[in-house]
Amino acid sequence: MIWPDGFLWGTGASSTQCEGAAPASDWWQWERDGHAPVSHEGNSFADRHTEDFALLAELGLTHHRLSIEWARIEPTEGDHDQQAIDHYRRVLTVAHEAGISPWVSLHHFTLPRWFSELGGFANDTNRTGAWARHVNFMAETFGDLVSGWQPINETNYYSHAAYGGHGWPPGIDDRALRAQVDETMQLANAEAALVLRQTGKPVASIFGLSAFVAQDNDPTSDALVDRFYTGLWNPGIHLFRDGVLKVPGRDPIERPDLAGAFDLLGFSYYLTVGALGGAPAVHPPGATESPLGYGIYPDGLGLVLDRLHDQLPHTPILVAEFGIGTDDDAERATYLQRGLEIVADKVAAGHDIRGLFHWTAVDNYEWLHGYDVSFGIIDRERNVRPSAQVLAAAARGQDH
Repeated sequence: MIWPDGFLWGTGASSTQCEGAAPASDWWQWERDGHAPVSHEGNSFADRHTEDFALLAELGLTHHRLSIEWARIEPTEGDHDQQAIDHYRRVLTVAHEAGISPWVSLHHFTLPRWFSELGGFANDTNRTGAWARHVNFMAETFGDLVSGWQPINETNYYSHAAYGGHGWPPGIDDRALRAQVDETMQLANAEAALVLRQTGKPVASIFGLSAFVAQDNDPTSDALVDRFYTGLWNPGIHLFRDGVLKVPGRDPIERPDLAGAFDLLGFSYYLTVGALGGAPAVHPPGATESPLGYGIYPDGLGLVLDRLHDQLPHTPILVAEFGIGTDDDAERATYLQRGLEIVADKVAAGHDIRGLFHWTAVDNYEWLHGYDVSFGIIDRERNVRPSAQVLAAAARGQDH
């Protein structure tokens, strides 16, 4: 496999998952109310980040995306915690000292409780008020130490989990409200990108993308795949491409200023959804299922890359998350090897793919599943798993 010069080899993580829920966050309260396992201290990244960065540097995975937890930075509205700010600045500094380029996400699923009590992203005035102020504060406070930005993680998945009845705070199941939140967050994400680009650092999206495949010749399956792509395929892509936001169930919003807001169109890939008899199905048929309930299918990554290349042929692409939750590390190694082969083939075919970030570095807290799902190439005791060598070999320009 041949990789372009400057290809970004990295890993991704989030604050709540590796540091534990912030006491001032909506997720901390959600845990205490019994809706999710308690995250405690996560995987102890707050105390062990120096060790973690050294391990990643040794593997040649020299880019790492973390989230700076808003609820730690601003636990009450307008009150910034200098101790938390100093902590995160130390983390970013240690990353640089280890040879790791830190990328920062501003929102990875969790919010300050005070922001949630104001309506969160279901209240559009919060987008132009508290959120906009937070984006500017982050740019000013951390811009000198950040190597790149990835503002909001999986805008479409957050609205699905929090407002689609899937067990995340605020625990609402309302299709119209979900569409409203999706719309607000797509705008908030792109608007943040414009501000963060002013720091002179690259900005990438993290759209949660899946592929969709009809498994039979039933016309209703084809129709379902079409609906998947028109309804669930991230509206943020079209906002980026056309400057028009079209969220299903909402009136189109023309925002030509947001076209091209990101330097890199980044996405996460975990699953391909089948359509059988006009209903969703695990794909491929008979696939081994992840502990999270979807078929393990690395080849779907190629389907997503092909669709992005067709829709945005001249746009730099970042695989912002690619990984597998499993206790079988040999299965993880096979999955990663196949994913790398797919990306290398697309690069050879002319796709402008700039990097790949593995999810995740060290096993961490997996939301409603607690610590029962392993995504790391390193376990919580900091033992490097054999699968890590698949990525390390690629990063070193070697075949594995």
